[in-house]
Amino acid sequence: MKAVSETRSMNQTQKSPKVVVVGAGWAGLGSAYHLAKQGYDVTLLEAGGYPGGLVAGWKTAQGRSVEAGIHGFWYPYRNIFSLVEQLGLQPFTDWTRSSQYSPNGLEVESPIFQQEPRLPTPLGTFLYTRFKRLPLSDRLSALPLLYAVVDFDNSDEAWQRYDSVTARELFKQFGVSARLYKESFEPMLLVGLFAPGEQCSAAAALGMLYYFILAHQPDFDVVWCRGTVGDQIFRPWVEQIETAGGRVLTQKRVSDVIIQDGKATGVVCGEEVFEADAVIFSVGITGMQKIVSSSATLRQFPEFCNLMNLSAIDVLATRLWFDRKVSVPLPSNACFGFDNTTGWTFFDLNALHDEWKDQPGSVIEADFYHANQLLPMSDADIVAKVHRDLATCVPEFRTAKVIDSSVIRLSKAVTHFAPGSYQSMLSGTTSIANLLMSGDWIITRHGSWSQEKAYVTGLEAANRVIEQFRMGSPAPIIPVEPDEPHIDIARTTNRMLRDWASRVLPSLWLP
Repeated sequence: MKAVSETRSMNQTQKSPKVVVVGAGWAGLGSAYHLAKQGYDVTLLEAGGYPGGLVAGWKTAQGRSVEAGIHGFWYPYRNIFSLVEQLGLQPFTDWTRSSQYSPNGLEVESPIFQQEPRLPTPLGTFLYTRFKRLPLSDRLSALPLLYAVVDFDNSDEAWQRYDSVTARELFKQFGVSARLYKESFEPMLLVGLFAPGEQCSAAAALGMLYYFILAHQPDFDVVWCRGTVGDQIFRPWVEQIETAGGRVLTQKRVSDVIIQDGKATGVVCGEEVFEADAVIFSVGITGMQKIVSSSATLRQFPEFCNLMNLSAIDVLATRLWFDRKVSVPLPSNACFGFDNTTGWTFFDLNALHDEWKDQPGSVIEADFYHANQLLPMSDADIVAKVHRDLATCVPEFRTAKVIDSSVIRLSKAVTHFAPGSYQSMLSGTTSIANLLMSGDWIITRHGSWSQEKAYVTGLEAANRVIEQFRMGSPAPIIPVEPDEPHIDIARTTNRMLRDWASRVLPSLWLP
């Protein structure tokens, strides 16, 4: 707090630049927090009724905590873990094990990888994961895919090569067996990229799989919030933003941006105008498309019109309270094969959330991704389906009775990394010099994904503001852990061969 006060007093003699941040998720809160600490006049606008967007939680009419899906915090989330330490929070569980179910029962159990002897990637992932039914011959069929993992180095050139190809085509091209794809890779896509392989970009699939699973042995290890993310992280974070001098305003839906002389000078919310020396957009694809559609100004720029080529995915978040305690083997579980194009997860909240630790009956969160066909169903039918699917995984649920439930439909809620979408995504900078972008769908070379990526791009946007106004210290951003030596050598060699081939051989094939 002393550092914040010193920074603000140093800038009292000069007019602080006004920065308007749109969207109060990981990216927007990250930008606003750092800039407020550096003495900027920060206003954070959130369209919803509470900060945090889709990640935050709220209370039902009965006072029960619910949220728009459970969010894990993986081992590589180095910047988020650093943030919660700075905030003085202790929101997380211990590292947890997870399992995977199909209609046939338990399929896979994962250990806590950091507790196993460390092996060169990807040997640890291959040897320590406990498959119950998948034959070794099918698992070995993934070996040729390692070339694509090496070839995809998160560069712009790599994204251009792989983005137009579907993930399903990629796995087929590299000889992955049908069973391995159906029982391992597609379930990862359904809960990692939220869509089936034929609807996912191969570039996004490689980036996601590498970051969360393949880059280093412990990467798949995960912790969870001991309550809703809103209660555990976002609310105390917002308090610190406001203590640093930032304003956080909810129910402020942006309808336009004022541009004068090639710069953004204000953000319009209905009848209100918020003056700005810089603007940072930190909203999801659907929210940004709504803003562009309503904005007579942004529609004049092709880069914003091109955002209409992007899409988002439906999510269904349910929470069930049972009349008795059912023993769930592991607290976090992913499921596949119950619906053709939908993946789902379920969590034992008695084990994860402090609020339900002593509850006499089980409290289960079940979240469905690419849930298009489920959203039109009635609440009663959805609850019955969730109960039925849970009982298939853990038979003891058959005799348990649902005494309360919550059903939250989230239409077009999460980013869809569709084949060919990369060319329509925006980088952190735009053709409007002081209008910046952040979020989990923004192009960045950092290499992170999901919540960590959103937070990192928020810090990157804050640093661009600091660079423009030459005021304050940039936010430190922790890079992803470097490639292991054998991967680094393989990638360097591959780039050299590619460069040589491009100069010597004619371009006979599509990139």
